[in-house]
Amino acid sequence: MTALRGLWPEMQDTCTSLGLMLSIVLFTGLARVVTRQQLNGPMAHAFVLEFLATFQLCFCTHELQLLSEQEPLHPTWPLTLIYFFSMVHGLTLVGTSSNPCGVMMQIMLGGMSAETGAIRLLAQLIGALCSRYCMSALWSLGLTKYHVSERSFACRNPIQVDLPKAVIIEAVCSFIFHSALLHFQEVRTKLRIHLLSALITFLVYAGGSLTGAVFNPTLALSLHFKCFDEAFLQFFIVYWLSPSLGILLMIVMFNFFPSMAV
Repeated sequence: MTALRGLWPEMQDTCTSLGLMLSIVLFTGLARVVTRQQLNGPMAHAFVLEFLATFQLCFCTHELQLLSEQEPLHPTWPLTLIYFFSMVHGLTLVGTSSNPCGVMMQIMLGGMSAETGAIRLLAQLIGALCSRYCMSALWSLGLTKYHVSERSFACRNPIQVDLPKAVIIEAVCSFIFHSALLHFQEVRTKLRIHLLSALITFLVYAGGSLTGAVFNPTLALSLHFKCFDEAFLQFFIVYWLSPSLGILLMIVMFNFFPSMAV
């Protein structure tokens, strides 16, 4: 009983964080419904949906990162949360990418115009920055003992290896994820979401302790904005150039080996 009383505050904090993430998912879901019903114009429509998707992804990832830094009740608990929220994002963010690499892939494969791509990239950038400042304001309320506004102003460098290895890790993660995204297009939706969620969880498990395994430039900017300010070149290379390099390698490989794209 004493042990349970000791765990209760930790469980309360965890439940509060989970409640915040699910509330944001519901809020952005409602906003998407209103957008589809009320907003006219394909460009404005694409901008708002991409903004909401990126905001949701970054907000939830901020809170997941916070939960992962706590002492977990079970070693697999953080990975379970990553898998669960990857499925949630897969189900709710249909039609958006929330990742500049995904936009670049669609443009290079001819699935999206450059103009639409630019609009989506702008929406992702604004969504990522807005989520960061919203999280800072939310953490300042102190809803849990881990919610402290000082977190937003400190650089928590996730890169634990030298630069060449970090570049390879982020590029490989981006290559694998977007290759799977391309191959799984013909798989029925429910199965595809499970497969991609499992893949994301595996990539985070494999590379999370080395670079964070972000493979998403806007998400990296939102998570590590202060680090970009303090060590811009290193973070630009690892979190912006490396995932883009992974996409370019994937496109080149599929062009030289068309059978791989089937």
